[in-house]
Amino acid sequence: MAFLESENLLLRALEPEDLDVLYQWENDSDLWKYGSTLTPYSKFALRDYLDNSLQDIFHSRQLRLMIIDKKTGKAIGTIDLYDYEPIHLRTGIGILLDAAYRNKGLGMEALHLSKEYAFRFLHLKQLYAYVPQTNIPSIKLFNKCGYVQAGILKSWLKIRDGFEDVCLMQLIKE
Repeated sequence: MAFLESENLLLRALEPEDLDVLYQWENDSDLWKYGSTLTPYSKFALRDYLDNSLQDIFHSRQLRLMIIDKKTGKAIGTIDLYDYEPIHLRTGIGILLDAAYRNKGLGMEALHLSKEYAFRFLHLKQLYAYVPQTNIPSIKLFNKCGYVQAGILKSWLKIRDGFEDVCLMQLIKE
């Protein structure tokens, strides 16, 4: 199988038909606390993003991939590689999995595909993720995928009632 494909999943570039599902996920205010989003996205802004994203990690220093359920062909989440550092051979990674597809092993499978792509195709040395300490399911997911907690970033995220600490999770290719 190809780098971005497993028995159950396919990771692929963004397509124009992803607009509606991206609109749904990006405007889910319950997820905003895990990132840097403070306001809703318009369909116009997302369409512009889809039309103008280069999908070239070497140029834009980021790559967003859709997680596709191969059985249904349905988009079930996204993987983001961001802050790509070609000199230091590392990139940040983030995952969003639609609530209906969580706790089924698909997040682990998507992170595994991403790791294989990053280490074997992009020849990176490490992946890292910033995970809010209250996001216990994500911390457990990254741990199950071999990531270790490398530190705590104190008061890293501004939340409604103050600030939240973030776990820095790392996976280093040995």
